[in-house]
Amino acid sequence: MNAHTPEVPWPRLRRLCVGLAIAATTALGVWTMFRILYVEGISPLEMAIIGLFAITFGWITMAFWSALIGFVLNLTGRDPLSLKPRHSYPMRPEGSRSRTALVMPIHNEDVLRVAAGLEATCKDLDDLPQGIEVEAFVLSDSTDDEVVAEEKAAMAELQRRLKGHCLLHYRHRDSNAGRKAGNLGDFCTRWGSHYDYMLVIDADSLMSGTTVIELIDEMMANPRLGLLQTVPIPVRQDSLFGRANQFAAALYSPMLASGLSFWHATAANYFGHNAIIRVDAFTDACGLPELPGKPPLGGDILSHDFVEAALLRRAGWQVRMRTDLGGSFEEMPSHILDYAKRDRRWVQGNLQHMRLLGGRGLHVLSRLHFFFGALAYLSSLVWLAILVISTIDALIRALVPTNFFTSSSQLFPDWPIAPPNLIMPLLIGTLGMLLMPKVLGLVLGLIQKPQAYGGRARLVASMLLETLFAMLIAPLMMVFHSRFVIQVLSGRTVAWDPQSREGRALPWKEAFRHTWLWSLIGALWALVTWAFTPSFFIWLTPVWLGLVMAAPLVRWSSSLTIGRALRRAGLLLVPSETRPPAVVGELRVAEAPPPPATPAAPPREIPREMPVQSFREHGTDSAPEVSGEKPVD
Repeated sequence: MNAHTPEVPWPRLRRLCVGLAIAATTALGVWTMFRILYVEGISPLEMAIIGLFAITFGWITMAFWSALIGFVLNLTGRDPLSLKPRHSYPMRPEGSRSRTALVMPIHNEDVLRVAAGLEATCKDLDDLPQGIEVEAFVLSDSTDDEVVAEEKAAMAELQRRLKGHCLLHYRHRDSNAGRKAGNLGDFCTRWGSHYDYMLVIDADSLMSGTTVIELIDEMMANPRLGLLQTVPIPVRQDSLFGRANQFAAALYSPMLASGLSFWHATAANYFGHNAIIRVDAFTDACGLPELPGKPPLGGDILSHDFVEAALLRRAGWQVRMRTDLGGSFEEMPSHILDYAKRDRRWVQGNLQHMRLLGGRGLHVLSRLHFFFGALAYLSSLVWLAILVISTIDALIRALVPTNFFTSSSQLFPDWPIAPPNLIMPLLIGTLGMLLMPKVLGLVLGLIQKPQAYGGRARLVASMLLETLFAMLIAPLMMVFHSRFVIQVLSGRTVAWDPQSREGRALPWKEAFRHTWLWSLIGALWALVTWAFTPSFFIWLTPVWLGLVMAAPLVRWSSSLTIGRALRRAGLLLVPSETRPPAVVGELRVAEAPPPPATPAAPPREIPREMPVQSFREHGTDSAPEVSGEKPVD
């Protein structure tokens, strides 16, 4: 291996230390909750609260420790894998050559946006180092005939515009079998042999030329590396909802990703896009089977990315994350309803992963990725269950009179024993761990690049605004996710359609239609607790207030006027706006489609097999044969 390739020292020790920190903090929180509730015994409802609390508190604890580790690494300028100071230099062996396909799977997408984004990325690749070749490959499995005709015309025009910059190929397949995973598999079995690597991007992805080169460079330097994931940051958002999420991702995501990369090491995860993959490794190890049974939990594996990362790792390939590359971008839904619609698809896909937890030969971290991916949505249902059970418990205590004489021969009453004074410490500790990632991200921003966020004062104000907004919409997202989980577990499936990314202000009618039930429930919840247990009503305020205000929150957060006004005021600014990279600044979406045309044919096919993997039998547990290399940890 080239001497510049970053090694990963003490991966098992890292995981052990982080695991112990998470376990110890979780145990302390659960024991504190137990002490609070245990007053002369504990009821079944209180035992249920403790069990559910343990799940949510453990989730919060993991995020806290990952953020703290990422903060230290970013503050000191250390690479989360090698733990050495970060440097940017060519790592590939001298004289080596590679060929990379920039592959974009599309399905009934906005064709003009696809063409504009791909053109911006390809034109940013003008200065490729010697020995590195990059071609673009659009992989369509669109089912709408009008969209397909638009695609062909747009790709023919884009081939003309990119001549001299980047060779572009277009393929349309009539079948949508296997969805995106099947689309990529079809590419690998027909044209994959032409390329060493494929850089997978989505229809809304943007990547700078520098980032593309660094990804290819690291793949060339490390023959054991199967997949290298970047941290995509949302861009080009105009609505309040989009801008708040864009700001949060820009400020917090690289730090959190660094902390995760520290203990994930060479068993990181895959997000399905903005990642480079070794074609031979993917073709040999990532043929996805169908899950037994009917959808939603059977059939095609929907969230294929986690599973492909697990299969690569099972086959002995390293799966790493690069958290220091600033040229990886994506777009996102612009309002809560479209965002929830996208989450509904991910809920179904991630819950399927629970069926794969026992798959033979998988790395323990791959199993954790499956579990945590499902828990990201199950935790909303757990949180809702805690609130409901706590409300029932509070109402019982308020409505059922306390009996101080439990025996007819008793001379003195059994006065209630006050719970230990631990409620406020637990509440403050939990809120502190919830907010600490935001505080740490703010500190990094203030130290390292405050001007990129509009200056220190505006950065602080933006962080407070984003935090308030996140707290207000959290109850609504909780009930959306809880409903989705229940739907999947009860057998309801969902169509996997392209997501909407265009900003639009939702009309009041649509906002009320999707939220009136939750607002009614929130209002009734507030009235009942106010009438019978006012103290619990006060503690519950963030929840019922977010539900009662659901329609206004959905309507106002979709507003482009409010979002743009905040930008003019210098709030929720992000580096891609204050210092726009060329690939973002030069993106121009055409106003009218090009005239009908037929794109040039793709290159000659070189057929190869893509074996279907099994989770019931052992996968390939040994590392790929590389002369002089140690097995992958």
